Amino acid sequence: MKDLAILFLLTVGLCEMTYSQKVEPFHKGERVAFVGNSITDGGHYHSYIWLYYMTRFPDQRIDIFNCGIGGDCSGDILKRLDDDVFNRNPTTIFLTFGMNDVGYYDFYKSNAAEIAREKIQKSIDSYQKIEKRLKEQTNARKILIAGSPYDETAKFKKEVFPKKNDAILEIVEFQQKNASDNRWGFVDFSRPMTEINLREQKRDSSYTLCGQDRIHPGNDGHMVMAYLLLKTQGLAGKEVADMKIDASQKKVNEVINCEVSELAITPASVQFNYLAKSLPYPLDTFPEGWMEAKRQSDAMALVPFMEEFNREMLYVKGLTGKTYTLKIDGAMIGSWPAHKFAEGLNLASITKTPQYMQAMQVMVLNEERWEIERRLRSYYWMQFSFFRDKGMLFADNQAALDTLGKYAPGNIFVAGNKGNYVKSRFKTVRETWNKEMDLLLNEIYTINKPVSHKMEIVQNN
Repeated sequence: MKDLAILFLLTVGLCEMTYSQKVEPFHKGERVAFVGNSITDGGHYHSYIWLYYMTRFPDQRIDIFNCGIGGDCSGDILKRLDDDVFNRNPTTIFLTFGMNDVGYYDFYKSNAAEIAREKIQKSIDSYQKIEKRLKEQTNARKILIAGSPYDETAKFKKEVFPKKNDAILEIVEFQQKNASDNRWGFVDFSRPMTEINLREQKRDSSYTLCGQDRIHPGNDGHMVMAYLLLKTQGLAGKEVADMKIDASQKKVNEVINCEVSELAITPASVQFNYLAKSLPYPLDTFPEGWMEAKRQSDAMALVPFMEEFNREMLYVKGLTGKTYTLKIDGAMIGSWPAHKFAEGLNLASITKTPQYMQAMQVMVLNEERWEIERRLRSYYWMQFSFFRDKGMLFADNQAALDTLGKYAPGNIFVAGNKGNYVKSRFKTVRETWNKEMDLLLNEIYTINKPVSHKMEIVQNN
């Protein structure tokens, strides 16, 4: 418990240091676009954020769109605003850039600082054109994101581009000031994640949130990013549910975000019906994604997500026996001393409750949706990162296929996306994938409604 308290204080301090500007939570019916580079394109943070809304606000459907393209700088994003962002009619637009803008191997050159300044200015110049276009979208909220950092301090064999992250931080500072000047929201992933890296590297010098290429966060890093954004939205401290029962007085003292009914108390048991308005947040315990080694749940050791965002609390005081067993819908969940019930059990941390298993189904379907979305993003990567420069944007004809075959042997990225493109170049295939995602979302927003459970707290012999 002491370690958790220290972690909480450290993380609160990190978030206060970032000066993130408050971002209003999403409302029912919102269409949210996350625009960025490969960290957005292939990453999970926006999907984890959506999962929070799916489980915490089950009656408030929103739509979130991955508008990331691997390798993009701000200039590349500018070119695809109409075809990949504004065409989705977003009500909220998140924008991040910087990792690719400052370059890579130029940091080895003797005039690296001069080159970096030129690249930073070029990035800002392109962004200012984006800014103008964003201001034309008068009905959409705009939020700038300072993206995840480049990790120069982790000790492992992958090469380091010296002072690359310093250059990124210059863009971060510009983004923060620009957001303030425009009275837009601002979310800082960069500095808090750097602080977490430095903190964890005191224990393990090879530790990083930023992947083995020092750039792309794993699932744990993306969950930290989701935590930071949700915190900026002011959602910390909102309970899944909270119920306080006094067995000695045979009454319910307090409920938050739930209903407790038909309370029946005997010397040996406490029984009641429990209907929450939210589901607990499920945490994946398996690495998800190609070549992924980290788990979403690994982030729980890094930030106090459970304490701030995932509390489904059951308090029962006045129990007179030594130990009690909790049953939900007749199934045994676990046994604890009476004082643990009085201190409070966080049911969201118990993965075999029926409500957690219900939330797991939501998570699995959301991952299926994410997998289909990845196919579509690979198609758009091919369009914006390859065919556009060939004058064949959205041609999807035999000439495009022949051009792909010509260049794929000499371009590992094009070659890697070739198989997906051969299928996705057909409009009917893409339309079917979109229908599959709609079907999954309709099912998610059907099965995510909490149901009533019979709760029994029975004294052990």
